[in-house]
Amino acid sequence: MPLSRRPLLLAAAASLGLPRLAQAASPIQFGYSAVTDFASVFVAATEGFFRQRKLDIELRFIPVNSTIPAALQADALQIGGPTPSGFLQAVEGGLDLVAVAGGGVTAKDIVNTGLVARPGAGIVTAADCVGRRIGVPGLNAFLHITFRAWLKQQGVDHRRVQFIEVPFILQADLLRGGSLDATVTAEPFLTRLVDSGLAKVVSYYTTFLPENRPTVLHVARRDWVQGHPEAVRAFREAVQEGARFVRQPANEPRVRAALKQFLKLPAEVLAKVPITRPKATLTPDQLAYWVELMKDQDMLKTNPDVQRLIAK
Repeated sequence: MPLSRRPLLLAAAASLGLPRLAQAASPIQFGYSAVTDFASVFVAATEGFFRQRKLDIELRFIPVNSTIPAALQADALQIGGPTPSGFLQAVEGGLDLVAVAGGGVTAKDIVNTGLVARPGAGIVTAADCVGRRIGVPGLNAFLHITFRAWLKQQGVDHRRVQFIEVPFILQADLLRGGSLDATVTAEPFLTRLVDSGLAKVVSYYTTFLPENRPTVLHVARRDWVQGHPEAVRAFREAVQEGARFVRQPANEPRVRAALKQFLKLPAEVLAKVPITRPKATLTPDQLAYWVELMKDQDMLKTNPDVQRLIAK
């Protein structure tokens, strides 16, 4: 079953139409999506932590996070930041990827994701989502999986909800036009939707998650990792330094400046956005949490060896 998905993933990689990069001379292409979970990487770039380690890292914005594994397979990216679910599904589908470092992690006091509904939709509880059109930025990705887990916790069968994949940047238009009743979203889009009057917060539902579970992973192809051990080690060290920098309250103005550079946020939005706390180290137990959550939703048919999925 898992291997049958490999041709689809490879076809998706080829369809990106991006050139393969010469590994020896070209910059390392890092793919990120528009969330603060990549703060440690943004800071490592702006504060010179990559440069100090003689790494030439080029950050590339990827609008749909779920396409990152395909871009890694195509060598259009050498390192990228998929969600844990996207990573695990790609591995089960036949891609030989490994995590080289962690990114953002969950924290109960960080309310940067949630379910928002358009005014007049009549959605105020989890039960009100039944039969409604709910947008998610990626089917079977982090926000979709965690929202389904929250619905279950609230006694709602997620199979009775109509989920529609909608990139963050299109959520406002579809709410405005009535094509969506509500959407699962994250900062900075959440604040912009609410401040514009297009939506009201129903729940910051991810606060039900346990602390310190990874929200994005920094991932590469196994053969690339094996062929570039020094670059991988330097990248991991730079991101670890970036994570420590982000966690220091005194550094917040410089962290927000890095977010502004890579997320292109207006100043008024930037000032309100909660910053996901990063943790560059990654343990098998952290990854195992996502395996169990996904198996509960019938998203994985196998039991991946989580220890083998983390690069040494």
